[in-house]
Amino acid sequence: MNLVAPDVGGRSAPVQARLAASALSRSHRRPSGAPAAAAGRAAHGAHTEPDVSVRWLARSAGRLRMAVDRVALDDLGGWSRDATTGNLGHRSGGFFSVEGMAVEAADGPVGSWSQPIIHQPEVGILGILAKEFDGVLRFLLQAKAEPGNHNGVQLSPTVQATRSNYMRVHRGRPVPYLDYFRHASRHRVLVDVRQSEQGSWFFRKRNRNMVVEVTEEVEMRDGFRWLTLGEIHALLARDDTVNMDTRTVLGCLPVTGTDLTPMFDVPGSDRFRTALVRSCDPAAGALHDATGVLSWITEARTVTGIRARLVPLDEVEGWRRTAGRIHHRSGRFFEVIGVRVQAAGREVERWDQPMIRPVGTGVIAFLAGSIGGVLHVLARASAQPGYADVIELAPTVQCTPGNHEHLPAAARPRFLEEVLGADEERIRFDAVLSEEGGRFFHARNRYVIVEVDPDAVAEPPGFRWLAPHQLGELVRHGHYLNIEARSLLACLHSLKSTAGSVK
Repeated sequence: MNLVAPDVGGRSAPVQARLAASALSRSHRRPSGAPAAAAGRAAHGAHTEPDVSVRWLARSAGRLRMAVDRVALDDLGGWSRDATTGNLGHRSGGFFSVEGMAVEAADGPVGSWSQPIIHQPEVGILGILAKEFDGVLRFLLQAKAEPGNHNGVQLSPTVQATRSNYMRVHRGRPVPYLDYFRHASRHRVLVDVRQSEQGSWFFRKRNRNMVVEVTEEVEMRDGFRWLTLGEIHALLARDDTVNMDTRTVLGCLPVTGTDLTPMFDVPGSDRFRTALVRSCDPAAGALHDATGVLSWITEARTVTGIRARLVPLDEVEGWRRTAGRIHHRSGRFFEVIGVRVQAAGREVERWDQPMIRPVGTGVIAFLAGSIGGVLHVLARASAQPGYADVIELAPTVQCTPGNHEHLPAAARPRFLEEVLGADEERIRFDAVLSEEGGRFFHARNRYVIVEVDPDAVAEPPGFRWLAPHQLGELVRHGHYLNIEARSLLACLHSLKSTAGSVK
């Protein structure tokens, strides 16, 4: 019986090094270990540019046709409004329901409110399959259309399924590759952690984020493609290309650790990238020690006075049900709409469902800067009523600016003006990315990383300068980094794969 070698910083150093090598690889030659029959398929094309994957997505869009039409909530097939509560639910009792949520926030700018919320107590699987070809680790992603996607097809995980989906409540076809994740102990598990979803639109929603590495041959299906981490990083900079579920899993990868700096030593790197590479090594240090960071989060969770409970949808105040939708009387925030979907290449080819449609495009941003030669990002302890544990770490800025335009400057989100007014040369990452297209209709956020001088940005209450290796340690556990922070962390790590900034 062989003993398992101890992890370095809680992670296996060989895995970290292999992930680093994959991040630095953008070659998409057909792996020599791939089945010869797959040589002509898109999943094993002989190409070197990420543009090839974009063209593959475009071809997939033509094959994965999806027609999405707006319909009144009362006309949704398979859904009904409860006569007592007004809640919207599926006739099967599965999937999700749209209910009401009442919130009390004694310490917040608004003391109490109520709103519609998606209640989906089941835990889904977001899983990416990994396999090594020619010494380079690759990840199996799927070209998938979702009814809420702004542009149709995006890169999704190998498996992206709710429990109702993979238990086939819809009586549709089985989910491809599901057994690799439901029986993960047969393989090498690189990531397996339950993480939260959007705390303002979901009530205590969690998904199992997984990366499972296999050594056996994998049957290639249409619509799937093996990509190196470097290729995925390049695609992250393209608007509406890598979907939210892929980003959250990427944000959980063990990409920080010791002895990785020489691998990213690329001639011509600027100070920002050099500091970013150093920040992934726990030995490089950080402004705050790990115990202090955990104590800060625990204190915030202890003293934050926010309480949320489910209530009948008919009891939410300030919301109106008109023209077959539910919307706020101010016209801000979001609305609940109905859609009718016809899709090719899905487990089910037609269905109806309610969706949340946000009003306006959001801004999600990290302020980032070097402290002692180590990059830090300014993280915020964020309270959202839908979180299971009150507080999770969020980006520096996370808001929809239009929802705050009517407020005085002092009441607007801290650092929003610094992000919106940043000079172009200080913007290190900037892309408009879609949120989860299975529940949210055309929900898009501008993801931004802005370089600043930390000496000129003091830590206000509720904020801390943290190094990426500290975020990497926290994300190993559920409910520490919110889904927006995990997405932005994946974007930040993508900058290690390039010599300069991504615009």
